[in-house]
Amino acid sequence: MAFTCTIPAVPTLQQDDEMTRITRWDFAPGAVTGWHRHAHPYFVTLLTDATLKIHDGVTVTDVPLKAGQSYSRPAGVTHDVMNGSAHPIAFVEIEVKRPDKLAKGDG
Repeated sequence: MAFTCTIPAVPTLQQDDEMTRITRWDFAPGAVTGWHRHAHPYFVTLLTDATLKIHDGVTVTDVPLKAGQSYSRPAGVTHDVMNGSAHPIAFVEIEVKRPDKLAKGDG
């Protein structure tokens, strides 16, 4: 159920340890991640303004985001992501491998 595209997004692994995996993703216009499933909850922070096209296997949704904007998703998300912008985009993805070990606040 992935997008039809021959331009892959470029992942750059920045950190990978027992707690987290941090990856920078760079996309040319029209580039895609490819169909994948997230085994861990994760956070994304945009480095550039972008329109992400998210394909969930049934529906394609355009998601406009601004540089510095962040979002999170739970483990189990399955999708393909395309750069729907007319310019290159980038974001940083932080996967939390051990959410049970995250510090808990007082309230």
